[in-house]
Amino acid sequence: MKIGTSDLPVNVPQTTTPSTPKASEEAAATATSTASSTGVSVSVSNLARSMETSDAASTGEIDTAKVNQVKASIQNGTFVVNPHAIADKLLSNAQEMLNRTAG
Repeated sequence: MKIGTSDLPVNVPQTTTPSTPKASEEAAATATSTASSTGVSVSVSNLARSMETSDAASTGEIDTAKVNQVKASIQNGTFVVNPHAIADKLLSNAQEMLNRTAG
């Protein structure tokens, strides 16, 4: 896979920060009093539930030999990062997530 530009819009959440320390304190006090008096409602999406029961998580299998090999190469200073493999995996995972949410 290659990384390139896309015509698709990217939604980046905007965060705002209070302009004064007093505003920050008031916001924190309001949040605390609201949470303590009414509680917080939490729901888990179907996507989160499906991720919870993924194959890797459910089997709990870890290749300890590979972990030890990577650990040793990091300690020796011989660990080499393959940026192409990382980019390919990131794009593959993103495509998989988009396919899950679309259908």
